Amino acid sequence: MTAPPPHDHTGLPADMTLTDDAVAREAAQLDSIWRDGRGFWGWLTTVDHKSIGKRYIITAFLMFIAGGIEAAMMRTQLARPENTLLGPDRYNQIFTTHGTTMMFLFAVPIMTAMGLYFVPLMIGARNVAFPRLNAFGYWTYFVGVVFLYVSLFANTGPDAGWFSYVPLAGPQYSPGHRVDVWAQLVTYTEIAALCAAVNIIVTTFKMRAPGMSLNRIPLFVWAQLVVSFMIVFAMPAVATGSTLMLAADRAVNTQWFNPAEGGDALLWQHIFWFFGHPEVYIIFLPALGFVTPIVETFSRRPVFGYTALVMANITTAFFAFGLWVHHMFATPVPELGQSLFTAASMLIAIPTGVQIFCWIATLWLGRPELRTAMLFVLGFIFTFVNGGITGVMLASVAFDKQAHDTFFVVAHLHYVLLGGGVMPLFGAFYFWFPKIVGRMLDETIGKIHFWLFLIGVNLTFFPMHILGLEGMPRRVYTYLAATGWGPLNLVATAGAYIIALSVIAFLYNVLKSWRGGAPAGPNPWNSSGLEWAIPSPPPSYTFLHVPVVHSRHPLWEPAVDMPVVTGLRTDRREVLLTTAFDARPDSRHHAPGPSIWPLYLALCMGVMWIGSIFSPYFVLIATGLSAIGLVGWALQSTSTPGTERVATGDAVVELA
Repeated sequence: MTAPPPHDHTGLPADMTLTDDAVAREAAQLDSIWRDGRGFWGWLTTVDHKSIGKRYIITAFLMFIAGGIEAAMMRTQLARPENTLLGPDRYNQIFTTHGTTMMFLFAVPIMTAMGLYFVPLMIGARNVAFPRLNAFGYWTYFVGVVFLYVSLFANTGPDAGWFSYVPLAGPQYSPGHRVDVWAQLVTYTEIAALCAAVNIIVTTFKMRAPGMSLNRIPLFVWAQLVVSFMIVFAMPAVATGSTLMLAADRAVNTQWFNPAEGGDALLWQHIFWFFGHPEVYIIFLPALGFVTPIVETFSRRPVFGYTALVMANITTAFFAFGLWVHHMFATPVPELGQSLFTAASMLIAIPTGVQIFCWIATLWLGRPELRTAMLFVLGFIFTFVNGGITGVMLASVAFDKQAHDTFFVVAHLHYVLLGGGVMPLFGAFYFWFPKIVGRMLDETIGKIHFWLFLIGVNLTFFPMHILGLEGMPRRVYTYLAATGWGPLNLVATAGAYIIALSVIAFLYNVLKSWRGGAPAGPNPWNSSGLEWAIPSPPPSYTFLHVPVVHSRHPLWEPAVDMPVVTGLRTDRREVLLTTAFDARPDSRHHAPGPSIWPLYLALCMGVMWIGSIFSPYFVLIATGLSAIGLVGWALQSTSTPGTERVATGDAVVELA
């Protein structure tokens, strides 16, 4: 099956057009109900998933730039032996803030943000299931961003590494409040991630367009759904460890990690890496979700092996929770346990390999078009496979003990994260930017961006493998000339500057195209998903009429007109709920409107977590303030009607 010629899929009946007076009046009424409020107050109170998603994306990408600046500072410091640009204290703060920013404030938030923006569009919904919870999650995340960087500029940035190992991070070796900043920041990001995960799970199961059964869900949505379940299981571990254990050890003298008082320092590593290794796949699986629609679109055919790709996602998520001890092979873990975790660490490469072979088969059987988004997918396959090979090497206990805590591990981590996460993300930006903004990114600048980024990544991190094998430890701020590490470090630093140039090219492309790029139209790529059946950028109400789906590729079906749902009210924010498995109409639900209470409660959380660093009384104060917000939220919710169940399964569906 190949893609047919483009069709006009507006989601309207065949005898209607957007110029008809009745349809225009309906669209205007829906816009007046669904659009954000005007002015600054409307900006603060919006609960539209598209507005919240864009804020997440922009904020997280600003964190990518901040983390990149910190990386450039570290690479400049290491460019030559015995450099004095950064002292040891400032280097430790920059090093820790870089890792914390990239892992907690960029990678996970931007992947979930793409889901929050596009999952409703791809499944035919007008908003997420819990719009106010979505807004609360963003504001909580934003407070955490501000908290970290204010602390850094106040010389109180965390300095014990992004994984904050005890006893170094304990009260004995890290007095002051630097580690407290890290411990409370983690809590912010985990709350935001859990809010996003709950929204994506419920939205996917209960708000799909009629006819979109589980075996018709887009693979992007499958990836976001699987990752959301991973977040639900993984994030509470690190939130508990950082707040109820590490912060408590430091603030109220509990002894969770103090062996002298019956604690165990290795307990922290087990808790952290039980979250930490699934987090790599929480970043990676959404990136795989980006790859599939790009490969389908630019190969002009449906992806090969839909079921295999879904099962590979689920299998990867399952195995991801059984690998954490391979970060701890240098600790006194029983040898039998080490062998089991070695086997699991190698086994997880299989489902990833299945996905790569499915994409290669799709390209082989299709007619690939090398647009910028497609180039980033090809660059991802090349770079990630290289990073995956070193990952299999590190799964071996014997080799891991030799390479542990060296630059070899740094190289592997960055090959996987930049190759497996950031390259597909850039491809997704080029693919979906027209949908978000309504204008096309420049392809020539995009190709320059791609080649600079691909060269920069490999030039930066490939030499680090050699440095690691030569014995250069990570987390050192300088080294002696006699080690012979200077030339390769200089090459790596040059590569880092090339990466910076590539990001500058991308930013220039975005700003240039945002202001004056070519108009995109609803479906510039002739793609197959529901998100391309609506105008670009999407209207406030997203779908004028909720579509009815009969296949995995509704816009590639031969029929010109797409069946739609009628019967939803246009005088209030009403959405259609469907059954979890077969997506049959189940009920109408009145979605909540704009609210200031999510922002208010996020600020209360700020008072609680930040204030608790200095005095436990702030917890009591924040609890009282939060009670006011919860009452206000509840009263605002009960003042609007809730859910109206449909009498029969198809009563609300009228195929126009």
